[in-house]
Amino acid sequence: MATTSYRALLYLSRRHPAAPSSLFLRRFHVGRGFSSSCAPDEFGSIGFIGLGNMGSRMANNLVNAGYRVAVHDINHDAMKIFADKGVPTKDTPLDVAEASDVVISMLPSSSHVSEVYTGSKGVLHGGKSLRPWLLIDCSTIDPQTSRRVSALVSNCTLKENKDTTKAPMMLDAPVSGGVPAAEAGTLTFMVGGEEEAYLAAKPLLLSMGKSAVYCGSAGNGSAAKICNNLALAVSMLGVSEALALGQSLGIKASVLTRIFNSSSARCWSSDAYNPVPGVMDGVPSSRNYEGGFASKLMVKDLGLAAASAKEVGARHPLATQVTEMYSKICEEGHEMKDFSCVFRYLYSGVDEHDDQRS
Repeated sequence: MATTSYRALLYLSRRHPAAPSSLFLRRFHVGRGFSSSCAPDEFGSIGFIGLGNMGSRMANNLVNAGYRVAVHDINHDAMKIFADKGVPTKDTPLDVAEASDVVISMLPSSSHVSEVYTGSKGVLHGGKSLRPWLLIDCSTIDPQTSRRVSALVSNCTLKENKDTTKAPMMLDAPVSGGVPAAEAGTLTFMVGGEEEAYLAAKPLLLSMGKSAVYCGSAGNGSAAKICNNLALAVSMLGVSEALALGQSLGIKASVLTRIFNSSSARCWSSDAYNPVPGVMDGVPSSRNYEGGFASKLMVKDLGLAAASAKEVGARHPLATQVTEMYSKICEEGHEMKDFSCVFRYLYSGVDEHDDQRS
């Protein structure tokens, strides 16, 4: 195992001579595989594109970890927050690419990813010669877009090595854990792309999260994420429906939650992201469903799951039904509320401290 990893390491170092060899060699320990720690300066300059609820926190964790970070977002107020902390800002994605050794993006949709990478001021608009040797897109998008952009990147060469025919590498690495995990640096990354690129990028990913799972070739990280979010949407509806029913039957949500979490109904929606206001601190339900994963984004992700299922001929009755339920919430004006708001706005559940029925 160690020999195989070491050979992969040497292959990656030869393939990308522009990147310092120490960046790869220092992560390997004979008999132990790759180390998850790496000095931040060994990655060079990091460009981060997309400073929304998730991206701003991820970028901030990189800054706090000592990485040299430059940022870009179309929202100038979001960039000003970083500028006020002394973090360089860039006007366009292309400017980010020309100043960075690694580029990370965290964007709302497939169309945004296409624009950031292939638009008139996009990362790839500077021609087929790129400075960054590694590009990581953490957005939740369809696998087809991830694979298309990855293929475009693979057709480029490294600017620092004009004689080489080898290409820079791209990973699709969407995340799970939501805003609280982005804030705490405990995200889980689902990574698609070349395994060598994943191994090289892992220390960087673990500066923003607690774990990274290699899913296979390009687009597989995106595929894993939409499957994860489909399961999450279904479980949140199930937990919310059961807790609201329990309230109607005279059982406090806090009591039923303790039962769930010590028995067979336990899941992330019950024990880490409870939808009932007053049951759990530090989650969106405790702050009027603000600052979490917007319901409109869940609808978007469910749409990706349904479209992907149709493309491969897979049955998807739950994806269809759950999309309709979340779409109803959005149509009623709650599209910016965290997706756990279905407890209140779909099932008419009440806050724990307002529940007089038990």
